[in-house]
Amino acid sequence: MTFEGATDRLDHLKTWDADWAGLRVVVAGIGLSGFSAADTLIELGARVVVCDATDSEENRAKADTLRIVGAVEVLLGAEPAQTLPDVEGSAPELIVTSPGWRPNQPLLAAAAGSGIPIWGDVELAWRVRVREGRPTAEWLTITGTNGKTTTVTLAESMLRAAGLRAVAAGNVGTPLLDAIRDPQGYDVIAVELSSFQLHWSSSIAPLASVCLNLAEDHVDWHGSFEAYRADKAKIYENTQIACIYNVEDPATERMVEEADVQEGCRAIGFTTDTPAISMMGVVDGLLVDRAFIEQRKDSAAELASVTDLGEVVPRHLVANALAAAALVRAAGVPAAAVRDGLRNFSPSGHRIELVAARDGVLWINDSKATNPHAADASLSSFHSVVWIAGGLSKGVDYTDLVRRNVTRFKAVVLIGKDSSDLASALARHAPDVPLIHPAAGHTGKDGLPVENSNSDGVLAMRAAVSESLRIAEDGDTVLMAPAAASMDQFPSYDRRGDAFIEAVRGIVEGQGFTAKEL
Repeated sequence: MTFEGATDRLDHLKTWDADWAGLRVVVAGIGLSGFSAADTLIELGARVVVCDATDSEENRAKADTLRIVGAVEVLLGAEPAQTLPDVEGSAPELIVTSPGWRPNQPLLAAAAGSGIPIWGDVELAWRVRVREGRPTAEWLTITGTNGKTTTVTLAESMLRAAGLRAVAAGNVGTPLLDAIRDPQGYDVIAVELSSFQLHWSSSIAPLASVCLNLAEDHVDWHGSFEAYRADKAKIYENTQIACIYNVEDPATERMVEEADVQEGCRAIGFTTDTPAISMMGVVDGLLVDRAFIEQRKDSAAELASVTDLGEVVPRHLVANALAAAALVRAAGVPAAAVRDGLRNFSPSGHRIELVAARDGVLWINDSKATNPHAADASLSSFHSVVWIAGGLSKGVDYTDLVRRNVTRFKAVVLIGKDSSDLASALARHAPDVPLIHPAAGHTGKDGLPVENSNSDGVLAMRAAVSESLRIAEDGDTVLMAPAAASMDQFPSYDRRGDAFIEAVRGIVEGQGFTAKEL
């Protein structure tokens, strides 16, 4: 079969019950999404080869599981991930890639050069979502530089409060293909989509969609900010009912204006200020709807109170709640369920999380602030800040972040193997702010030298917390919002946040570590 013939075949693969049998597929990656994709394709009857560059005990166990499920070849190690393998002696007809694999990765580049189509797991999930004998879930899709996970879980909570069988899936929690294959099926799936997943998707037609915000991020993966923006903008393509944008981020409205949507699809804005017609917003501490009511020209429907989100509610959390409300209102969820969903919502960890309050100092963990835009949202919630920051910068520019928040900084304590980009921006635009790098060796509050190896993230975090304790005074906030990814020192932002929590409890709350441990 020629590649042209293979592509013609793929054009007809739009339901679970289509003819997938014998399709030759290479799955790139055996992580959560890759394993789920391979498992699905085996069940569909495709011929599958899985490649992953990491030959670990965990991946070998996954390979064994896939072999038990059905006929599959699993190739682990650096070499198999560098070349395009055959499938049962012939060239593959399709590549299904994990979202983290870059387009210029050798295997993917070879496939693209040979004209072999490349899908992500989200594209595969969309094509197999329709299955005879099971309900077909509507999709509400969410992307943005920051706030995706909060918004998707808020939407899930609201949908469930309305009595719908719903789940948050995609880039968070449940792999999307696992949700699609659930035996009972779902009424609605709230789908979090990263820019990587959107890059490899083309057919999705969600009921409603939103891009929460847009700021520089993942430039190293996409190659440029313009390419990153283009992939984010794909969230709106083919939307059926409502394209939801952030009134306070005009870039998202321009994306909607440029999108090719289905006839009758509306543009709906959300704002933390008073809403205009066809918007969601805030009036006198209430979340209100001027978009999904008949009398929206001169009235608004009360959805909930801001206090339904908690006692202290950052502005960006209000924005996320309004975006989630717009998504579910597009799906027909009543106002009372929005309120109940907010009240039932439990925020995810490592996002502006109060760890300790002692001697008038707040200790806040926002390890999930993995880029400048997210860190800016955190910093804007406080006044006098000892900022713990740094890590894997991903090629971003810190200039605007430092300029906007220079008056908030009491001091900056650096973590990360190489935080020179952030240090340089601080030197240029906040020269009077004390800049401390514990790795260079400083004296802690107990009078002992605080020396730390950059290669050990846990020790680095303990040193940063010790330095912050020395500096912080009544009325200050010690905020760990790194504005960078964690992978230079930690396996994930979760583990980085855990290290901060452990250090605060050990040093600030008096459990203590020995000088050797520091």
